Amino acid sequence: MTECFSSGSGKGYNGTKVPFHGVIALAFRQIRRKKIYEEVAEEIKGMMERGELKPGDKLASVKELAESFDVGRSAVREALSALRAMGLLEMRQGEGTYVRPFDIHALSRPIASALLMSREQIMDLLEVRKVLEVGSAAICAGRREESDLAEMERALAEMEAALGQEELGEQADVHFHFAIARGTKNQILVDMMNTISDTMRQTMRESRRIWLYAEEAMAERLLRDHQSIYEAIRDRNSTLAQQRMLAHLVQVEEVLRRFGETESLKE
Repeated sequence: MTECFSSGSGKGYNGTKVPFHGVIALAFRQIRRKKIYEEVAEEIKGMMERGELKPGDKLASVKELAESFDVGRSAVREALSALRAMGLLEMRQGEGTYVRPFDIHALSRPIASALLMSREQIMDLLEVRKVLEVGSAAICAGRREESDLAEMERALAEMEAALGQEELGEQADVHFHFAIARGTKNQILVDMMNTISDTMRQTMRESRRIWLYAEEAMAERLLRDHQSIYEAIRDRNSTLAQQRMLAHLVQVEEVLRRFGETESLKE
């Protein structure tokens, strides 16, 4: 067994000598066990580093990646979310996930840091969402087409079918909000929503865990809130759509403000 002390001059991991009863005690970092999604993300990132995945390449589907890595689909989704947050991947609506042109420095960023958000960052994100989505609801009410309403209706049906199922409910929630953004017919606005899509999922996931899925009645209330936003957009009532979207986002903000007193929120 190797001793962790030296009778000569020694340094801790940060270069600091730590004396202990006449010897030098080495300071060690605590070993943190990696989560499954981090291992998956590290492997995909390694393929980029080795040139096996190049900018513009399309990744296999979540199902295929899960089978290849022999892990659950949720771990693959988290890995892809982390890599998107790092700027290494991009999701193209209806097409799949692609490798982005990336800065070599992005490859050196720890995977674990990509999905961590401080409470202040989450509150900042919710402010951005209010700026973007309250206006989006009003614009969408004036410009929406029948195809946009059909997409929102599909998202609402998914949300209703997913009552009590956290992950499916989260996906339907995101689907609904992006349907509204696309209904504005403003591509720059849609691109801005895409930029914050991964962090949006984080706040939605956390709010559901904390409150909305505490009991089924809360999930039903969330569904009704989204239905009321849809109805205002369907009726081309821009003012009401704006008011209802704001009320919804303020409610989410209050949930996270009340219960989000931790240093960071993550999966």
